[in-house]
Amino acid sequence: MKLKPAAVAAFVKRPDPAVRAVLVYGPDRGLARERVDALTRTVVADIADPFRVTELPGARLGDDPARLADEAASQSLMGGRRVLRIMDATDGLARAMEAFLDDPAGDSLVLVLAGDLGPRSSLRKLFEQADAAAAIPCYADDGRALEDVIHETLAPHRMTAGRDAMAFLLGHLGGDRLLTRAELEKLITHKGEPGEISLAEAVACVGDSAALGMDDLAMAVADGDDTQAQRVLDRLLRSGTGPIPVLRGVSRHFQRLHLAVGAVASGRSPDQAVSSLRPPPIFKHKDRILAQVRRWDGARLGQALDLLLEAEADCKSFGPPPEVVCARVLLRLAQGARMTGGRSR
Repeated sequence: MKLKPAAVAAFVKRPDPAVRAVLVYGPDRGLARERVDALTRTVVADIADPFRVTELPGARLGDDPARLADEAASQSLMGGRRVLRIMDATDGLARAMEAFLDDPAGDSLVLVLAGDLGPRSSLRKLFEQADAAAAIPCYADDGRALEDVIHETLAPHRMTAGRDAMAFLLGHLGGDRLLTRAELEKLITHKGEPGEISLAEAVACVGDSAALGMDDLAMAVADGDDTQAQRVLDRLLRSGTGPIPVLRGVSRHFQRLHLAVGAVASGRSPDQAVSSLRPPPIFKHKDRILAQVRRWDGARLGQALDLLLEAEADCKSFGPPPEVVCARVLLRLAQGARMTGGRSR
């Protein structure tokens, strides 16, 4: 079963009883883990219960369909339905899962956690097509979804984010749900009392630790430093950040540049245009952003944003691996910026 995005939240709270196995996958590992935990709690109150929750690496089950069936059919010594959590699964698990779904043993709920699986993934296709299974994609929070996460995390503490603070949080969070929540909890502790969170408070608690790598990458691309861009991109991908969150992070920076360049075209000085951005750029980046505003014009920024949007679409379709698509467009933009050099204003 392929769940529509609008149906995911309700399914996670109350899974269809006919579904025996759920694949949770995607580039946002924090969100994927959060959803696996939430699904576990629909069966077992304590996810650490050793009698009713079993967690195994996918590599141990991929070549052993019988082991998977045995684990799913096992009964708890203390009674109650069990949950089998299969972690770090790959397409190597597809054969064993297909055998299980053809004749599901026992009554355990089988939860499969995987990374970013493309449309051609045999494991993803299996879960999307099987009647007794469901596939839940987990992409990085952005826009309205990220704003909802911020509101729901702050609300129990009777806190809200001011307009500028919210803009800053939206620009610096979202790549990983668990990291987002951890950064917000740090902000809540810093605030210490109910009320509206200011931009200064948000900047003081959230920022470099949440989005340093993404900021470094966006700055390198806009600077025209393709060597640094490749270096930071490699680091982000190795750390588990998916290509789509990377592309969106760079797009946010180029959107800000587009606003600043538009303000300059309307008669404001580059310094006034950059200072008017919300959230304002951090001090150490201001001079570089000023140079970028002089380097890029509105037409080329529009073309860059179109290329980034096309690259995101390509990442979701058949074709080269998403990592290749991502690297290709970022290096193309960086090399183009370097060749253009500065422009006078």
